[in-house]
Amino acid sequence: MTDTRGWPIAVFDLDNTLADTTHRQRFLERSPRQWDAFFAAAPQDPPIPEGVAMAVESAGECEVVYLTGRPERCRRDTLEWLERHGLPDGRVYMRRDDDRRPARRTKLETLRRLARGREVRVLVDDDDLVCDDAEQAGFTVVRARWTPPSGTLRVAQEREGRT
Repeated sequence: MTDTRGWPIAVFDLDNTLADTTHRQRFLERSPRQWDAFFAAAPQDPPIPEGVAMAVESAGECEVVYLTGRPERCRRDTLEWLERHGLPDGRVYMRRDDDRRPARRTKLETLRRLARGREVRVLVDDDDLVCDDAEQAGFTVVRARWTPPSGTLRVAQEREGRT
């Protein structure tokens, strides 16, 4: 494993950036939303080739870091999914299980923390609100547009602070 300390950081979101959540969004379309089922189905997410290729390519010149709105209780499944699909090793930042703040707030806080000691070369994320706030804060952003946007997931990210 290459020592990447001192390298710039490339930050990747997971859901709908690296992992296609389309098959499990049905759990959020019900009332009440079935959060346990939504997250339990995450190990079956197919990888998104464009996002995976970008992460693998970034690993040649950056430390790859994963920044997700998934709750901490999903860590084991998330780490196994990353390894199974050949993604680069990297730190994984997850939401505390009881944290319901909007994704744009939690992610921007983590980005700023990462930027204190290192250059954050890029954030790759599908959430327009996260991307807008990151750009306004001076970060370089690539908007992951390789899956159709989901209004249901947007509500979950912004209003319910669940992913």
